[in-house]
Amino acid sequence: MREVPASAAIRDALSAAVSCKFMQPAVYILASQPRGTLYVGVTSDLVARVWQHKGNLVPGFTQKYDVHTLVYFELHSTMYDAISREKQLKAGSRAKKVRLIEAANPDWQDLYAGLL
Repeated sequence: MREVPASAAIRDALSAAVSCKFMQPAVYILASQPRGTLYVGVTSDLVARVWQHKGNLVPGFTQKYDVHTLVYFELHSTMYDAISREKQLKAGSRAKKVRLIEAANPDWQDLYAGLL
């Protein structure tokens, strides 16, 4: 599979995540495959939480539907802001989530490796 450069927004978020040692509130979207099943979550440690999803250590939706590819994330300054954004994303339509993902990550690449 060829590597495609991430959008500027994703590059900036990756850079911010690396500079803050990952301990920062984040909202994230996982997918089972491009345009597949989506999961929206919130965490204070993005790397650890996605690792848990990928290892099927989180019982529930992501394990049941094999949703393990990190396709989108946003970093926030407070957990309150991250939870508010998570609620906003969950309340939005699937089409809005797909547009958000494709604006930042048009090839639906797994962004997890870029966090490490």
